[in-house]
Amino acid sequence: MTAPSQASSAGTTAVREGHVFDDAALARWMEANVAGYSGPLTVEQFRGGQSNPTYKLITPRASYVLRRKPPGHILQGAHAVEREARVLSALADTGVPVPYVHGLCTDDAVIGTWFFVMEMVEGRNFWDATFPEVSRENRPRHFDAMNETIARLHKVDFNAVGLGDYGRSGNYFGRQIRRWSKQYLEDVEAGRDPDMDRLIEWLPANIPDDDETAIVHGDFRCDNMIFHPTEPRVAAVLDWELSTLGHPLADFANHAMMYRMPPEIVAGLAGADLAALNIPSEAEYIAAYCARTDRVSIPDYGFYIAFNFFRLAAIFHGIKGRVIRGTAASAHARERAKVFPRLARLACESVDAIK
Repeated sequence: MTAPSQASSAGTTAVREGHVFDDAALARWMEANVAGYSGPLTVEQFRGGQSNPTYKLITPRASYVLRRKPPGHILQGAHAVEREARVLSALADTGVPVPYVHGLCTDDAVIGTWFFVMEMVEGRNFWDATFPEVSRENRPRHFDAMNETIARLHKVDFNAVGLGDYGRSGNYFGRQIRRWSKQYLEDVEAGRDPDMDRLIEWLPANIPDDDETAIVHGDFRCDNMIFHPTEPRVAAVLDWELSTLGHPLADFANHAMMYRMPPEIVAGLAGADLAALNIPSEAEYIAAYCARTDRVSIPDYGFYIAFNFFRLAAIFHGIKGRVIRGTAASAHARERAKVFPRLARLACESVDAIK
């Protein structure tokens, strides 16, 4: 499988077939709900592979971003743009860099699905975790900016910002392992894998005793951020669709998994010469996060990595089942399905490395 390239994922294009909506209806909603809005309005669609279609709204004075539920039948609870809008709004004054939300629309009659409009944050996107566009001197500063941002997120008091009911507190790993194991076992058509079967036995028996809760992003990667146009700092964290209340170390390990992730799967550093690139080592990156979150160390880090590879493998196993059933017939989905056993193997290698 190949990860999306910057050329194929960056920028905008004409609105794709099946994703067109009534621009005039949107313009009327903007006039009534977005302070300072003034048309005329031009709509383009971002190329990136977000599951929630994302559009650039261009006016003479300003540009905006619209995120909507996809058209057609969707599973209950999926593509919850209202949750994205809620978490972005809640984090607005916390120091976590997020776009400003101008408004949420829960009336299907406007453009056919629920949507929200947020500010367009200008800056740089990086689709390659080695940051090839950045100078060798500045690379560690960009990694430190990501580290500082995720640490800041995990230190937010979720009750104080009105997110006490944004997810369930406690037993995060037990609930997640049961959920993904059930999905894997029930998808008979996608088949079984010995590494996955081993993980289903091992993970629930080895859950660490610590039980923390924080706001978690769920997909905190370099390609889900906008960096300042010239400075080594994160200007905005995007794609909060998987955010919830969960274990902060699960979220951090999911992010730090980039050190072990083959770059052809998703943005990863496996096989990269970190010293030559002047990228901090995995141990240095962990230590920086610990210092920022008042930890001495992360003694169960191997478990957290194994869990996240297992979670991603379960997601790809589900894609494999949909490919077999003909409900996910795209070439991209087929390539993801082929990667499933490799992810399960990486999870088991993480288990085997635990001392």
